[in-house]
Formats: sequence, C-alpha cells, structure tokens
Amino acid sequence: MALRIALMLGDAVSAALIFLFVSFFRFGDGVSADLWRQVGVDIRLAAALFGIAWVTALWYLGLYALRARWRFLTEAKDIAKATLFVVAVTLSTLFLLKLEDVSRLFLILLFVVQPVVTLTGRAILRSWFARIRRQGYDTRYMLIAGTGTLAQSFADQVAGHPGLGMRVIGHLSIPGEVRLVSRPIVGSIDEIEAVFHSRIVDEVAVCLPPTAAHYLEPIAGLAAGEGKTVRIPLDPIEEMLPNAHQEEFEGFLVRSLVHDGHREVGLMVKRVIDIAGAGLGLVILSPLVVIAALIIRIRDGAPVFFRQTRVGLHGRSFTIYKLRTMVRDAEDRLDEVRHLNERDRVTFKASDDPRMTPLGRWLRKTSVDELPQLWNVLNGTMSLVGPRPPLPSEVTEYDIWHRRRLSMKPGITGLWQVEARHEPDFDRWVERDLVYIDGWSIWLDFKILLRTVPAVLAREGR
Repeated sequence: MALRIALMLGDAVSAALIFLFVSFFRFGDGVSADLWRQVGVDIRLAAALFGIAWVTALWYLGLYALRARWRFLTEAKDIAKATLFVVAVTLSTLFLLKLEDVSRLFLILLFVVQPVVTLTGRAILRSWFARIRRQGYDTRYMLIAGTGTLAQSFADQVAGHPGLGMRVIGHLSIPGEVRLVSRPIVGSIDEIEAVFHSRIVDEVAVCLPPTAAHYLEPIAGLAAGEGKTVRIPLDPIEEMLPNAHQEEFEGFLVRSLVHDGHREVGLMVKRVIDIAGAGLGLVILSPLVVIAALIIRIRDGAPVFFRQTRVGLHGRSFTIYKLRTMVRDAEDRLDEVRHLNERDRVTFKASDDPRMTPLGRWLRKTSVDELPQLWNVLNGTMSLVGPRPPLPSEVTEYDIWHRRRLSMKPGITGLWQVEARHEPDFDRWVERDLVYIDGWSIWLDFKILLRTVPAVLAREGR
C-alpha cells in the first residue's frame, strides 16, 4: 500500500512539474503562462489535468497493481503504452477543442521527457522500498497451505526475494500429503481458522496437489471473510477462479484473489488523507496537547502519556498513545472495579470509574486525551476513521464473526462512536463496524468525521 501511494503521488507531481518545466523551457518563463491563456487554459490547471491524466493512464494499464516481481523492461513497455495512450487522448482533445496553436515541439518534448522521468523515478522508489523491506519494515506475513514439493519450492522463492516484504510463517498440513517442507508446520488444514486467529496472516498461498483441490473454495471463503489475499501457484482448478489476477513469478504461474481489490485506489486515497489529516492535526493541535501534558505533569505527576497494547490490522499488535486520565496503577486495579462495568461480555467501561483523575474526566469528556493517537495515524498503525482498536484480551474472547472487524485498520473515530458510543451491547458495536467495513467509501469517512465534531463539542466522551 505504501509503495503504491508513493508511486501515485510521485507520478502525479512529476507529471505536473514536467509539464510546467517543458512549457517554460519551450516558451520562456514570462511568455509561457500568456500563451496558455491565449488558448483559454490556465497553465496551472493544464499541468494539474496532465498529472491526473498521466496517473489515470498508468492505473488503467495496471502499473499500480500488486506485482510479484518488478522488471525494468516490463515497466518500460507498460509506460510506453501509457505514453501512447495519453498522446492519443491529448491529440484527440486538442482536435475536438480546435486548439491547433499548441506547439508541436512542446508536445514532443513533453512526451519524451515524461516517460523517462517516470521510469527513472519508479526505479528509484522501488529500489528504496525493496531496501527498507529487507530491513524488516512494511512486512506482510504469508501462510502456505500444503507441505509438498510445490509448497517448499514456492516458499523458497518468496523467501529468496526479501524485496517483496513477504515473510513465510509456516505451513498447514494436508491429510495424506507427504511432508517435505523445511519450515514449521503450524497446524493442519482443518485448523486454518484457529491459525488465522492466533497468528498474523496477511496472505495465504494454496500449494495443493490436484487431489486436495476441494480445499481451495473453503480457504478462499475464510480468507474473504477476514480480508486476506489468496495466492494459488499452478492452480489446478482454473474454472473456480474466474476473477483471479494472473502473473508469472520465478517460473510459477500465480493466480491471486485479492479481497477488496476493487477498493485499492480508494484505500490508497484514504491513506493519503490520513497522512495529511494527522500531520495537519499534530501541527495545529500540538499546543493543546503540550498544555494538557504540562497540567497533568503538575497536578498528577509522571507519566504524562498512557501507552497500551492494542490489536490492529489482521491481528498486528501496536502501541496506542493517549494522555493519561487515570491514576498510575490503574491497570493493576482493574479487578477492583470490574463490578462497575457498563458493557456486556468483551469490553470494559465505567463512567464513574474511581481510578480516573478529576482532570482525566475533563480530558475524556472533551476527547483531548485521544489527540496523541494522531501519531498512530501518521505511523500507519491506525486511521482517522475505522473500527475501535481492541485490547488483546478482548480479541481472545471474540466470536468468529467478530474477527472480521480486524480486516481494516482501527480508527480514532468511527461509525461505532457516532452511532453506538454508549451502547452496552458489544455485538451492536461490532455490527456498526461491519456496516462501516462493508459500505466503506471516502465519502463515508468524511461524513463520520463531520458527525464526530458535534459529538466532541457536546462532550459526549467518558
């Protein structure tokens, strides 16, 4: 996801800047804008439209899709196709609008420089991402179903390309299949659901013999329920995968079922909005956080910040940050106040919790204590909008259907907060989370953010 966002932003910005640079180079700094005004277009708008058109062409030709292995020549060919596509659209647009005065030399320079810069920039970005992935950042975890020769070979190839950022956690055994793998067997195929719930699993590679092909459909169904990607090297049942994306990887023909793949571009935009929103929020609201932190330090002593382990996307553990609103030993005194719980089953919430400090009550009512979570959004462990981030102890008590709420990054706010914030029934919370996940869109995020503002101003937190 991070690589695709970087590629899209880099391509869009470079295209707009190259448009301006070539225009100034061809016509001169003082003349360029006037010439574009003469054909009825502001040069800045023209540059922005060119950047959008360029990224759209690359996206349409699959240059932002997940690739098992990047090849320079393949990328060069695809960028050449995108260039021809944009050239055709540009010339057609100029013809339809009767803009015959646009310089041909300008167009030649633009469509020579742009693909060269795009290819070079992408090569640098991919190289940089491959290097940081080798160092263990942005890691995705793969579970392999199968223990035969295919499973061993495919796992070796994945492990042999650390730039993919993929780590094989182990294998699932199949009844009757010979065990030839060198990596650990973490369970049987019948225990796949338990493995999903006890390990971090982002992708499942189904490396089964034809005699075990009947396992493919239930594996795909379970993965779909939890938002995990399924890879099928040398899939023996082609007709069962009509919507699979196909690619070649080191001699393997790999078909991939990427659940929620139709929302990939939207999720990339969501991440861009998260980064921009969290960055802006930290800049604007940091004085308020500093003042609150100083008051906590003076009135209640250290520590100022409260850190707690929560569970995020596909079961990843992360540290959440808040301003401290309770006494220092609050975690150790939880058993003393369990009888005050206003929630049922999994979660704990007590509006009159004696462990809370007087200042802490005000911080919670105004939601100021949540502001440090903007750092969680910035570092990618949370989103501005998403399901509530649960505790590990809560996740262990989840029913099967509850776990689908882990298929999306947790958020500072969400549908649960604006519609069921004080709802005592945990199942109702989860239902709101699943409604959000199933109906997610950028527009829905904006509506939730807008609805959160009056909830905060009304001091509904507790």
